[in-house]
Amino acid sequence: MTSQQKKAVAERACGCCEYCRSQLRFAIQPFSIEHIIPKSQGGETTLNNLAFSCQGCNNHKYNKTEGYDPISGDKVALYHPRQQKWNHHFVWNNDFTILIGLTPTGRATVETLQLNREGVVNLRSVLYAMGEHPPLDLND
Repeated sequence: MTSQQKKAVAERACGCCEYCRSQLRFAIQPFSIEHIIPKSQGGETTLNNLAFSCQGCNNHKYNKTEGYDPISGDKVALYHPRQQKWNHHFVWNNDFTILIGLTPTGRATVETLQLNREGVVNLRSVLYAMGEHPPLDLND
């Protein structure tokens, strides 16, 4: 992966994880450029297959492209930031601390990537009180 690709992916994401919407400027761990379709599954290192990801989401996603919808139990594709709109699959709860999956893909992604990890929820609460959360929607 080139430094130009890394820079382009980070800029496109406006400094936010493309899954849980954590903001790089408040992160205690570095963010990663991750392959949406993992290289182990034939994914290429192209801008259309790269996403900006916080360490938590990147670790939970690992090489997964599918997860289980907790409502239906069906195995479904995880959210794909290049092919889908975030706000079609996710919505914030009333105090903007919990991500709710709207679709089978959204629900499976929330569960598989653990988008409501305790530390992330706590940080969202503090940032919301400071007027720093939620970040602007990246792909309305």
